[in-house]
Amino acid sequence: MNETAQALLRQLPAIDELLRDERGAALCAGHGRELTTQVLREVVGAAREHLLATGAAASQLAPAVLLAAAHHRLVALATCSPRRVFNLTGTVLHTNLGRAPLPAAAIEAVTAAAGACDLEYDVDGGRRGDRDAHVEDWIRRLTGAEAATVVNNNAAAVLLLLNTFARAKDVLVSRGELVEIGGAFRVPDVMARAGAKLVEVGTTNRTHRADFEQAIGPRTALLMKVHTSNYAIHGFTAAVPAAELAALAHAHGLPFVVDLGSGTLLDLTRFGLPHEPTVAEAIAAGADLVTFSGDKLLGGPQAGIIAGKAALVQRLKRNPMKRALRIDKLTLAALGAVLRLQGDPERARRELPTLRLLTRAADDILAAARRVLPAVVAAVAATADVEIVACASQIGSGALPVDLLASHALRLVPRTAGSQAPARLASAFRALPVPVIGRIADGALLFDLRCLDDEETFLRQLEHLRVRGARR
Repeated sequence: MNETAQALLRQLPAIDELLRDERGAALCAGHGRELTTQVLREVVGAAREHLLATGAAASQLAPAVLLAAAHHRLVALATCSPRRVFNLTGTVLHTNLGRAPLPAAAIEAVTAAAGACDLEYDVDGGRRGDRDAHVEDWIRRLTGAEAATVVNNNAAAVLLLLNTFARAKDVLVSRGELVEIGGAFRVPDVMARAGAKLVEVGTTNRTHRADFEQAIGPRTALLMKVHTSNYAIHGFTAAVPAAELAALAHAHGLPFVVDLGSGTLLDLTRFGLPHEPTVAEAIAAGADLVTFSGDKLLGGPQAGIIAGKAALVQRLKRNPMKRALRIDKLTLAALGAVLRLQGDPERARRELPTLRLLTRAADDILAAARRVLPAVVAAVAATADVEIVACASQIGSGALPVDLLASHALRLVPRTAGSQAPARLASAFRALPVPVIGRIADGALLFDLRCLDDEETFLRQLEHLRVRGARR
């Protein structure tokens, strides 16, 4: 260490000195002395490392600078997380942005269940109960299944199912249905973790009943159909209908299971949306068990639901993994509220945000764009030009991947040249109190307004917009 570095290190204030400073005392009052002391040590330690690695100006070691850095960290720690954001990406069920927004009824149910509740207690009988009982009856009514159980997500549902019925045995799946879901999780990987052996049947684009029949052997545990909800193959294709696979499986004394992924309980065509296979359709076609998500087209919290034959569901519940994968009381309360809405399709359309946003008319979105346009123009007047453009929203989270929804967006075109200008503009909107998340395309920032459901907050916070490099 050279003498200059040693001299600078001696300028680093002691932690006690920073705590005695009136600004340090204010941090202690707001965040607690213990946490403030911890964060100050982190800030001073980082300054010391930076100094030794690259050198530093004396001004960077001043108490005011270090206390400001500590304040920034403490505020970040105190900020609620996850944070609310405006999802203006054009993807309604955005995996990174929390997928399905919960309806008011679900939020109320979560609040009611936050304290002591009858999670696993039979109030009428005065004895231990089953947490699945809170939602099982509604799942049966909405799907036609004999029984149901609920776990953390759909991947967990598939994992539990395969571990219960196919451990150290073969599972037959069409090669064209070996999908990869978000985060690089793949059906074959889930099977391997469950202890099952994957047997690929047919080809990528064409699989026939005879392919399955020839692949059935003494080690076959079940036949499985995976709904390819996040991609589509067009052209010279063939797939075995669920009813035929069910008949084939049952003829060999095997269960037939269907993984619907982003499965829906309601017929979406009644709302003017493209058809998506429903859980009831899979049950009616002969599926013994069906797995599907709670936070996609169902419009609820993250959950994985397994519905089907009562005897098979009981076996799932007896698997020790079920306890490790079960959902908590808050998720259960939210799911129950969403299922009750699903019992009345028209009410669901009005009160379930997912359905309301998916069915929002393009003219309604255009009217919203015209309402917010003047304020956005004023907010970025020195930085970008703004116009209303037609665009297409997508459903997201692997649901109906090739079907798009007519929408409208604000297109913000930076006046500053350079490939980073749209990114700087997007960063400024993300820095707002309620971050606004859009998408960058063709050198512009797009805000698809399909999911803008709180114009008042969106407009009110524009006064805080600060775009780096803007001439104001």
